[in-house]
Amino acid sequence: MEKVMTLASTYPVLIFSTTTCCMCHVMKRLFIELGANLTIHELDENPNGKEMETALVKLLAGRSPPVPVVFIGGHLVGTMDEVMTLHLRGSLVPMIKDAAELSRN
Repeated sequence: MEKVMTLASTYPVLIFSTTTCCMCHVMKRLFIELGANLTIHELDENPNGKEMETALVKLLAGRSPPVPVVFIGGHLVGTMDEVMTLHLRGSLVPMIKDAAELSRN
């Protein structure tokens, strides 16, 4: 859990993903299209990926699937459902901009 939270607090926008997940691909494309200062952490390419995935499941209170998971400004936003809800409400872009501004300071 500590490694996940350390990574999340290091980057303005962090997506935990796997290279073979189609929803992860969609999430990455969305943030790229929005111009986010994005960091992608591919769990299936990390030797500690399984441990990190277990930590993400705990953070998500057991919801599945465990990826993609998005952190913005060090805070857990959630999975695809939560991110898309924020985007449709017009709240996602301001969150991204705020996180980018904080990372510059």
